[in-house]
Amino acid sequence: DLDECAASPCKDHQYCLNTDGSFSCKACDASCVGCTGEGSEKCKTCASGYMKEDEKCTDIDECNLPEKVCTKENQDCVNTSGSYKCVCSEGFEDEDGTCVET
Repeated sequence: DLDECAASPCKDHQYCLNTDGSFSCKACDASCVGCTGEGSEKCKTCASGYMKEDEKCTDIDECNLPEKVCTKENQDCVNTSGSYKCVCSEGFEDEDGTCVET
């Protein structure tokens, strides 16, 4: 078997999986920018919104940062994978970018 992966035939956001007589390109984990294999521990560098922790790229919880990320009145922070979103608190709804009481 020839290791086709030695020639790095895959795109930047993929890793190469050598198979018998061939190869396939697999997508890197969402937490990675470039990778050498499957999973968040094989990242070359961590994607935006992730940090290296115990050799893995883990999600940063922006909602627990010392500096508030959702600064508008009556707004709550919801952590998402690699990011966050600001939503109106319970009993409020978004009206032209402002959270007003329902």
